[in-house]
Amino acid sequence: MLIVEDKALQSQVDRILHSDELRTSEVLRRLLKFLADKSLAGEADQLKEYAVAIDGLGKDPSYDPRHNSAVRIQVGRLRQKLAEYYRTEGKRDEFVIDLPKGRFKLTCEPRCGAVESPALQIVQAAPALPVPMAPPPKIGPAIKPLPAASFFMWAVVAMVAGLGVSYWMHASHIEARAASMQGWSVDLQALWGPFVNSKQPSILAIEDPLFVELNSEPGIYYRDKSLNQWKDVVGSPAVAAIRASLRNASIQPSRYYTAYGEVDVAFLLGKLLGPREQNFSILKTSQLCWRQLADNNVVFVGVQNLFFDEQLHGMPLEPQLVPIQTGIRNVHPKPGEPALFTDQYSTAPAEEGSAYALVTHLPGPLRSNDVVSFTSSRSAGYVAAVQWFTDPSLAQVLVGRLKEASEGRMPRYYQVLLKVRFRDDIPTETSYVLSRELL
Repeated sequence: MLIVEDKALQSQVDRILHSDELRTSEVLRRLLKFLADKSLAGEADQLKEYAVAIDGLGKDPSYDPRHNSAVRIQVGRLRQKLAEYYRTEGKRDEFVIDLPKGRFKLTCEPRCGAVESPALQIVQAAPALPVPMAPPPKIGPAIKPLPAASFFMWAVVAMVAGLGVSYWMHASHIEARAASMQGWSVDLQALWGPFVNSKQPSILAIEDPLFVELNSEPGIYYRDKSLNQWKDVVGSPAVAAIRASLRNASIQPSRYYTAYGEVDVAFLLGKLLGPREQNFSILKTSQLCWRQLADNNVVFVGVQNLFFDEQLHGMPLEPQLVPIQTGIRNVHPKPGEPALFTDQYSTAPAEEGSAYALVTHLPGPLRSNDVVSFTSSRSAGYVAAVQWFTDPSLAQVLVGRLKEASEGRMPRYYQVLLKVRFRDDIPTETSYVLSRELL
C-alpha cells in the first residue's frame, strides 16, 4: 500500500503529465514518468546518468556521458517545465513536485504558506500599501497619509507580523530589479522585444564543432573546418593519413570543445537577457532538433554550422545572405553590391585581418517563435556582432540603419552584415555594411 506522500507524488505527477506544459513534449513526459517510478520504488538515489539516458530517454546503448550531455540538458529542461507549470496551471496545487539539482529523485512537498497565521490575515485585510515601480519613486511622497487611528493599527500589525521587515525586503527586491534594467534601452527593446516579450522559453545554442578523437598515446584531437559530418570524416584522405601515421589508430567523434568566443557571447547575452527571461537555457547546437526550433525561441552563435544552416533554409523565409567558408554570399546583389563578401585575414605569425559577421532574424518553422543567428568564420566576428546587439550605444546605431533601410520602420525579420577588423581574435573595429528585410 502506498503511503500518503507516495500517493501525493503519484497523483501530482499524473496531473503534470496531462498538463498543457508537458502535453507537447513526449521526451520530457517520458523522463518525468521514469523518474517518478524510480522515486516511488526507492531507486532514484542509485540512478546513474547512463541508466537515465537508456531507460528514461530511450538513447542508444552506445551513449557515453563523457561526450554527450543529453541527460543533463533534458533534466534541466524538465526543471524549467516544472517551475513554469507551478507558475501557471499548478499555482493552486496543494503539492509541489521538484527535482533538486544534482539528483534524480523527485520530491513532493505541501505548498508553503497554505495556512496563514491570524497576524498575516489581519495584514491582508488592511488596505494595501502601493508598490513602487521601476524606476522606484520616493516612498515618502508616494504613500497617501493615513488617519491617525489607521496609522496606529498598521504600526501594531507591523510589530506583530514583521510587516516593516517584509516590506523593506520587497522594496529592496524591486530596486535590485530596477538596477538590472538600467542597461535596457528603446533600441535594445526593438532588437530583443520578440524574445523578452514572448511566453516561450529561449535557448542559447552554442556551436560545438566536430572533432576527430584518435585513440592513441598521447590522445589526439583533430579538427578540419571542412569536415562537419562524420561520414565526411570517415572518407577524408587527411584523416586516413593521420591514422596511418599513428599505427591505424581508431577514431570516434567528439564535440567536447568550443571556441573562447562562445564563452564571451554567452556572458554578454546572459547578462542582457538573464534578468528579463524567466526560461533561458543553453544547449549545444549538435543537440538542437527541429522540434526545439519550433517550440522555443533560439539564439545561435558560432561559425558556419552545417546543421543550423540547413535548418535556416527550411524556415518560412529564405535568407538573402548566406555564410560560406570564405565569407558571405549575396544571393541577390543590388546595383553596386558584390556577389561575395570575402574574408581577408592571416593566422600566422599573427591572427589579424577582417571577417564578415552575419546576423539573421527569422520566424521559427511554424511562425510562432523567433530564431536569430550570429555567424562568422572567426570568433571575433560573431563576438563583435553580439556586442552590437547588447551595447545600448551600438544598438542605437544599428536600429537607425535598419530603419533607414526599411523606409523608417523597424523590420520584423531581417539580416544584417557587419565587417569586423580583429587582431589576435579580438575585434578592434566594426562597421555596418548592409541589411536586408525578409518578407
